[in-house]
Amino acid sequence: MKLGLFMMPFHDAARPVAELIEEDIDKIVLADQLGYAEAWVGQHFTATVEPIASPLMLMSAALPQTQNITFATGVINLPCHNPATVAAEIAQFDHMSRGRLIFGIGPGSLSSDFELFGNTEGWPRLAKFLESADMIQEIWASDPPYNFEGEFYSVKLETSNADLGTGYMQKPYQQPTPPIATSLMSPFPGLGAIAGEKKWIPVSANFIPTASVASHWVKYLEGADKAGYTPDPSTWRVARNIVVAPTDEEARDIAMDPKGGMYTTYDYLWKALSAGGFGNALKTDPSVPDEDITVEGLIDDLVIHGSPATVIEKLKAFKEVTGPFGTLVVGLQDWGHNTEQERASMKLLATDVAPHI
Repeated sequence: MKLGLFMMPFHDAARPVAELIEEDIDKIVLADQLGYAEAWVGQHFTATVEPIASPLMLMSAALPQTQNITFATGVINLPCHNPATVAAEIAQFDHMSRGRLIFGIGPGSLSSDFELFGNTEGWPRLAKFLESADMIQEIWASDPPYNFEGEFYSVKLETSNADLGTGYMQKPYQQPTPPIATSLMSPFPGLGAIAGEKKWIPVSANFIPTASVASHWVKYLEGADKAGYTPDPSTWRVARNIVVAPTDEEARDIAMDPKGGMYTTYDYLWKALSAGGFGNALKTDPSVPDEDITVEGLIDDLVIHGSPATVIEKLKAFKEVTGPFGTLVVGLQDWGHNTEQERASMKLLATDVAPHI
């Protein structure tokens, strides 16, 4: 089983942003040194606890400090961008990294981002996302002139000069495109079937119940069956929040520390998602009233924590429910309160856990 890391990223908003960005780069460099295969970086425009507006800029800073790790946008929220801009910037980074790129895309997940870019309605936002994804691939597959007219976007470029090289949109390093991935959160998501039909890489969110994760592959298979192919489950990325420590007691203390990154992450997630009407996404039992939900209960339900031996057994039990997948993507939290414990957890996962799964 391969390992990846995922940074939404969650941070303590009281810390200086420059310090947070430096920490995130350090995490990617450490992951590369430990043999992690991938680094996924999220995108939000209007969240102080998730302060990365451009995953590509962050990854560009980390690129020369790494040797092998593949970078992945986790995800570019396409309805917030012009597709021509995304096509050009992704193609550039693909060349800069010599193909160490997975192009993760999504319709977005933060209500304040939706409002900022005028994407508050759900189905139009999904349609806008799908149209943008198609248009980006059409740009990469085409030579001038460009003339793509959609319901939401229009890309037109009629004038070009072959001698000067003007009027041409750059194609990616990886042909015909970098691998395309999309994130999944809700149980039995419609986007999961769309991803299967389009042969995109499915990436299951790190903070949802096991049953929801298992449902993602069910929907992906539906889309693959419609497209007439049998998908390889090793392409499936599954994200989890994990704490590994020398003993079960130490791991639980780290996960439950009210000042620690894991606790503050789930406190924020519950408040943010429940305020937006998505609180059920975190519940293992949707019938439980919101007032009965506690941060400690969410961590017990959704975070895999323990000694290496305990985490191995929990991951095996987890995979018995979800079915096989190829890459375990570990969600990382803010390190301001317990940097050394978080670094140690990453190392133990790579050296003492992953080889046994």
